[in-house]
Amino acid sequence: MTIEGTTELTGFELHWEISQFLFEEAALLDAPDFTGWLSVLTEDIRYRMPVRLTRERKDGHSVDPDAVYIDEDLASLSVRAARLGTRSAWAEDPPSRTRHFVTNVVVRAGDAPAEVAVRSNLLFTRSRGGSTANDVLTGLRSDVLRRADGAWKLARREVVLDQTVLGTLNLSTLY
Repeated sequence: MTIEGTTELTGFELHWEISQFLFEEAALLDAPDFTGWLSVLTEDIRYRMPVRLTRERKDGHSVDPDAVYIDEDLASLSVRAARLGTRSAWAEDPPSRTRHFVTNVVVRAGDAPAEVAVRSNLLFTRSRGGSTANDVLTGLRSDVLRRADGAWKLARREVVLDQTVLGTLNLSTLY
């Protein structure tokens, strides 16, 4: 597959490069290095987490695209990231300890020459304070990565959690 701004990559090389991007992005979130994380986003980023519903098959799709937990752009993500580093982020004081596990990465050609569509599974854990219990969320991430200035950047992300009832007190962290 030829991606604008790169030499021609084989399927294996492209998959490896995209997987490394996702793993390094997860490490930035777990560090937490929100300034570094913001640097891997495009200026037109769209970051969404629609609500999962429990429905019988006959009643249609189990995701409501109009109801969302998170629907953000670069400006709102920048505010969120900046706030997480302050004392006014009460939901994150003391800060959570997070771990993002990204698996089952599938890379396809994107809609534009410099883009790829990426699907991956997410296992997210969060430990808070001295609690012995961890928050655990699982889901499917659908991303669009764009090659810009010789590097991959996240242009779109939709996270669809498997849970319809979230066993976490808040969604103050990033997924």
